Amino acid sequence: MKKIFLCTLFIILVLQAYAQAGKMTWEKTNYQDAPWVFNASRPNQISEGLQNRHLSVWSSHGRYYDGNKGVWKWQRPVLFGTTEDLYTQTIVLPYLIPMLENAGAIVFSPRERDWQRKEIIIDNDGHSNDYKEESLKKKWKNTSTQGFSFHLGNYNDGENPFTSGTARQVKARTKDTKISSVIYQPTIPENGKYAVYVSYQTQKKSVVDAEYIVFHKGQETHFRVNQRMGGGTWVYLGTFEFDKGNSINNSVVLTNHSSHKGIVTTDAVRFGGGMGNILRGGSVSGLSRSLEGARYFAQWAGAPWNVVSKSNGANDYNDDINSRSLMTNWLAGGSCYVPNVNGGKNVPIELALAVHSDAGVKLDGSFVGTLGICTTQQGTRSLGDGLSRQVSKAFAQQLVSNVKKDLDKAFEINWVTRSVWDRNYSETRLPEVPSAIIETLSHQNFPDIKLGQDPNFKFTIARSIYKTILKYEANMHHTKYTVQPLAPDNFRIEFITPKKIRLQWKATYDTEEPTSIPTSYNIYTSKGRGGFDNGVNITDSYYEIDLTPGLIYNFKVTACNRGGESFPTEVLSAVCRDGATQTILVVNGFHRLSSPAIINSDTEQGFDIEADPGLTYGATAGWSGRQANFDKSMIGKEGINALGYGGEELVGKIIAGNDFNYVKEHIEALYHAGKYNIVSCCSKAVEDGEVNLVRYTLVDLLLGNEKDDGHSLYYYKSFKPALRQQIANYLNKNGKLFVSGSYLASDMQSDEERVWIQNNLKIAYDGSNVDNYNSFVSGMGMSFDVFRTINEQHYGAYSPDNIVPVNNAFSVLNYADGHSAAVAYKGLDNCVFTMSFPFECIKDVAARNSIIKGIITYMTNK
Repeated sequence: MKKIFLCTLFIILVLQAYAQAGKMTWEKTNYQDAPWVFNASRPNQISEGLQNRHLSVWSSHGRYYDGNKGVWKWQRPVLFGTTEDLYTQTIVLPYLIPMLENAGAIVFSPRERDWQRKEIIIDNDGHSNDYKEESLKKKWKNTSTQGFSFHLGNYNDGENPFTSGTARQVKARTKDTKISSVIYQPTIPENGKYAVYVSYQTQKKSVVDAEYIVFHKGQETHFRVNQRMGGGTWVYLGTFEFDKGNSINNSVVLTNHSSHKGIVTTDAVRFGGGMGNILRGGSVSGLSRSLEGARYFAQWAGAPWNVVSKSNGANDYNDDINSRSLMTNWLAGGSCYVPNVNGGKNVPIELALAVHSDAGVKLDGSFVGTLGICTTQQGTRSLGDGLSRQVSKAFAQQLVSNVKKDLDKAFEINWVTRSVWDRNYSETRLPEVPSAIIETLSHQNFPDIKLGQDPNFKFTIARSIYKTILKYEANMHHTKYTVQPLAPDNFRIEFITPKKIRLQWKATYDTEEPTSIPTSYNIYTSKGRGGFDNGVNITDSYYEIDLTPGLIYNFKVTACNRGGESFPTEVLSAVCRDGATQTILVVNGFHRLSSPAIINSDTEQGFDIEADPGLTYGATAGWSGRQANFDKSMIGKEGINALGYGGEELVGKIIAGNDFNYVKEHIEALYHAGKYNIVSCCSKAVEDGEVNLVRYTLVDLLLGNEKDDGHSLYYYKSFKPALRQQIANYLNKNGKLFVSGSYLASDMQSDEERVWIQNNLKIAYDGSNVDNYNSFVSGMGMSFDVFRTINEQHYGAYSPDNIVPVNNAFSVLNYADGHSAAVAYKGLDNCVFTMSFPFECIKDVAARNSIIKGIITYMTNK
């Protein structure tokens, strides 16, 4: 009997302990209503991804006001050309959030996510011509609740812009006739990408499918917004390309069309991230809002004062850390996942993740690696509707272990991890949902950041985090998952009739993720100066389309499956011309992504941005400035004496990287050179023999800043052996080749390679042209400027090659210092024009058109 009693007591105690600990999965708790935001124009269906999962994800720190010193400052030191406040955004914004959204997730960030400095706000209270109501069967009127009101100038600390204005409402209409609407038509100050945010008021009878239409460069994307949640704040729809000026082709329209009876409300619409406008100590930060701490975005987004400033205005540093979690709780409060937080916005956020890069420093210069952080011993006893806090530890452990596995496999390294800390951190104590911090690496430790600044490293670590979230969420809800595919490869276009082209590509397989096999593809198209459409989904690995003569078409392709959508291929283009009998092929061989030049000797370490700034994936705001201190003996020192210390001259600048769309610039110039059909392909399709160069009258080989820099995690090379073989074969059969790139000669260092460029390109290497600040090139009867340095408009041709002619070739263009910049050769069997800087780096469009016309005329005698 005693044994039975003890066993029974033990079982009771275990059950009580389990009950106190809480659930380890969400069990029956599962949000199944309409998502906060749904892109109705998405061409692919997602059924085993993160569809209808609402996540809160943010990138560590930001600029904040130090009240004790009366200055705005970073929260972490500037080292190796960056700071944690800037660096972590370069993982989260271009990689992690898009991956999560491509899987169907609705992602909230408590920091501004748009690097765009411009901001245009259109509000019903402004009585602007940019705001236009149309009332047909149903009439617009004011809501009974307060709304947003915009005023010029800065905002005082504590001033809530969402409590000083009005909002509008109209009864929903289920029929598709006599629809009432509001048009928000901004005056865009300059061409570019702008995030679009909308705001509205949640009412008792708000509909779950308010119809928003974003018109961008003549295209339209439809969204359904669930207005039963998230009223009274900025709600992100997406980021779009807009043209400069005021046009209905660049606008946002809200209609009252709905599949439900009820109310549709509207308030302000915001285009672009904007500049910081919160006054602290009589000043603003002077930086874009995206670089500020979450505290200031929370105020701009209408959060209550106890969310904006837990310290009641006394400590912005602590407020920034706390507001990320508190804003998550404020939005999630009242939802099925956080039912016990009153005054919330009912958004079903179920997971929170903070991405940091301050894992420590090692004085011996070895790796620090990845660290996970969770909090299980402090804070509320359980999470959400009864989850054990241990679920956060499980999440953190999976993040760390998966990062190591994925980095080791991708780059054949033994990546260091520092396990998981279970400690009292605000970002993991305060959230009412499962949460974790991932310290990806240490931006203060050069062996870490040397890898961490490589864009392919950022992609890989972001994909690892995305996959962990996907699998974690599937486990929490007992559902299947499918990993989204990788981008297709071998993209190419060819004519199959005089006015019809075929796009072809190959799937890229992720051998570590067997579920990631693509099952369909999205084809995105833009025509002329218009923007890309919303795509068409097909199951084949090719796509045929008839072209309208004289109109340039641009294409990109993504791979899809039940788990979501990949990143896109490069942009390829094509055009047909009435009466054309010859075809030009543009080959894109510019795929390099890299960190800046690396110095790593016994005595020095760091990034030499002045020698080579590297190439990011698209634009970045992640650099603070050029490194000044390379002395390894200063490891562990602080301030100007620290290894890695440098300037802040690049803070706030959006530095251009590799946009993978330069074929378009070449074809636009070639279009003016004569009556030719023009198509394009990636260089790998040529290397693999998928494209036969001999079929083409002329080949334009675009190599940009491609080179083997010796430190990139992936291998890049201007002329790989397979490409050399194909080009030599083409030239031996009366080929005509125009090739441009910064490192055509210097990237060919072996005896065999030097002989090859002499025999085929008719050039020899003559050193680097290092005067990047004297960027004019002259010749061919003209003078023009070239992008040569860090800038916001276009990647620069940093220290391109000087080249000299050999084998009866001659120089046709010169740099400002007199060194040869281009060489031409015309023989009996072939013709070659070699330009030692990227053609697309010529700043002036008219100059590009004139130069390419001269080149084509020379080569073809036309």
